[in-house]
Amino acid sequence: MEETQQLKQIAAYAQEVLEKDASGHSMDHIERVVKMARRLAASEACDHFLVVASAYLHDVIDDKLVSDVAVARLELQAFLLSIGVDSGQVQTIFYIIDHVSFSASIGKEPEELTIEAQIVQDADRLDAVGAMGIGRTFYYGGHTGHRIYDPAIPPRQLKNKAEYRVNETVINHFYEKLLLLPDKMHTPLARQIGQERQQVMEVFLAAFMKEWQGE
Repeated sequence: MEETQQLKQIAAYAQEVLEKDASGHSMDHIERVVKMARRLAASEACDHFLVVASAYLHDVIDDKLVSDVAVARLELQAFLLSIGVDSGQVQTIFYIIDHVSFSASIGKEPEELTIEAQIVQDADRLDAVGAMGIGRTFYYGGHTGHRIYDPAIPPRQLKNKAEYRVNETVINHFYEKLLLLPDKMHTPLARQIGQERQQVMEVFLAAFMKEWQGE
């Protein structure tokens, strides 16, 4: 099976796994990440198939979204092999999607990633900032029952993934994660886009705080 057909099968697999998602990680998110990953890859020397395949699959074994990660990993591996993705490519795809998550890097020394992993990580993080990031953050907060804001609860400096998972308010999530992401982008284009989207979030947060005070 040629790569174009493999990518169609991979997109369908992601659709099947994520079609019922109501947390902000459904196929509209995946398609935006894929589109951005293609855009970033166009200006880098990289393996485009691995970038796009990993962008499609980056959430299908996420512990926020699947009940049994070990089973999900085995199912994904079997699927990729069944459509003719060779074992070396499968290993690389797992390496990339294992390094996309922000939470997995908390409290650890930054790891030097391959360019393909950098691109997919950048593309995913860009969908977490800016206007789309604002919308997805509130959507996820409502999905998980988080309060919008409580001025008595200050933002934290997160030390590990377990602490990250105990999110306290939607607004704190901006200060604990989202506003930190633009400076963590790898590729030049992602850094540029990230800075632009950071300004959108800063304008929003300033307006939010004024309105919270009833101004």
